[in-house]
Amino acid sequence: MMSHSTFGNLILSTDSYKTSHYRQYPEGANAMYSYVESRGGSFDKVLFFGLQAILKQYLSQPLTEADIDEAREVLAMHGLPFNEAGFRRIIDVHGGYMPIRIWAVPEGSIVDTSIPLMAIESTDPELFWLVSYLETLLLRVWYPTTVATQSWHIRQMIGEYLRRTADDTSGLAFKLHDFGARGVSSQESAALGGMAHLVNFYGTDTLVGLLAARRYYNAPAACGYSIPAAEHSTITSWGREDEFAAYRNMLEEFAQPGKLVAVVSDSYDIFRAVQEGWGGELRQQVIDSGATLVVRPDSGDPVEVVAKVVRLLDQSFGHTINRNGFKLLKHVRVIQGDGVDKLSIRMILGHLEALGYSADNVAFGMGGALLQQVHRDTQKFAMKCSAIRVGDVWRDVYKEPITDQGKKSKRGRIAAYKDANGWRSGLLDPSAPDLAMQVVWENGKQLLDDDFDTIRRRANSDWE
Repeated sequence: MMSHSTFGNLILSTDSYKTSHYRQYPEGANAMYSYVESRGGSFDKVLFFGLQAILKQYLSQPLTEADIDEAREVLAMHGLPFNEAGFRRIIDVHGGYMPIRIWAVPEGSIVDTSIPLMAIESTDPELFWLVSYLETLLLRVWYPTTVATQSWHIRQMIGEYLRRTADDTSGLAFKLHDFGARGVSSQESAALGGMAHLVNFYGTDTLVGLLAARRYYNAPAACGYSIPAAEHSTITSWGREDEFAAYRNMLEEFAQPGKLVAVVSDSYDIFRAVQEGWGGELRQQVIDSGATLVVRPDSGDPVEVVAKVVRLLDQSFGHTINRNGFKLLKHVRVIQGDGVDKLSIRMILGHLEALGYSADNVAFGMGGALLQQVHRDTQKFAMKCSAIRVGDVWRDVYKEPITDQGKKSKRGRIAAYKDANGWRSGLLDPSAPDLAMQVVWENGKQLLDDDFDTIRRRANSDWE
């Protein structure tokens, strides 16, 4: 992610209109409470992830006089009021750190939609309005949470196919590979999204996701893996007439006993490449290498092409029959990285199952659909003020538009609870034994520093 100094002025890390809100609250207001939830969307459960990264990156460094000077200048030119006295109080009284407290469910938790994932409350009566002011920044937790959520649901789906058609699910963590780095809007998106995918899977080509996991979650260097793989330029640079020579070079350079090597094979004719190349001229070299060759189709109808490639490889290399009665190719596998999303994965695996082939024969690469084709409304994320204290009295704050009951918000100092019956929301009671939230951040201090492996175990304990 970017350095704090690059677009990192917290005063300006908000929506423009929020700079005027400190003059819009009821007279006598002195405390505020807001919550974040997924109100529904494509999935009925979300994998909460990414808050710790946002807090470390943006709230761990104090405001400075330079930030105030910049904000004063920018907002004056922008035509908006600036609460200079309020932000100066943050520096003078709080050492530059935001006087807020953040409650959150543990990252890696699989939470029902419409349950609060985190809550934010003020700790300085004179600066209560900061809770809503920081919405723009804090609500961006929607992105890593949504990427992790989609990745988790795909993992569940692939896992079910493995349970039915494979000997075990030991290879599950390598069945969906992240190809999304080039397809996202920024380096920060690649870092957050790539890291979010790694909560569920170990395969990635998004190197910056590894760096983010190490920086923000103390992840080991080996939290994600890749293998030598060809792309079209490395194959087609040999010329069409020497296509098989390009393949032979991949084997000579990278094929070693127990290793994997992936080769895109549809630069010209995928079926000729499989029959005459891999299954013909190069067949014995593949077998003798002791490596596993991973053939990558990259065009056409993924359901039909993958099935045909698997059948052609079967004709050349043969198969074994596993305990569940499904065929597993010898020496070779297939990875599909074109046109891959949660629907096409299901269709590909369903078609292979119908043909008698194990899901262990294939893996998937997912790019833009994994890291970029999501948005805040994929899971209908919102941060809403639910309570404000005026004088000594807490007031419920909520919205209930008659035109869309799906946007009805919760009232009061709302929190998440979990017991044997599952998740529920209720008013915050810090002493309740089933309270599922804890304070993770308070007045600039990080009170919880989760490591990546712990989060992975929370998210995927049912497959261990």
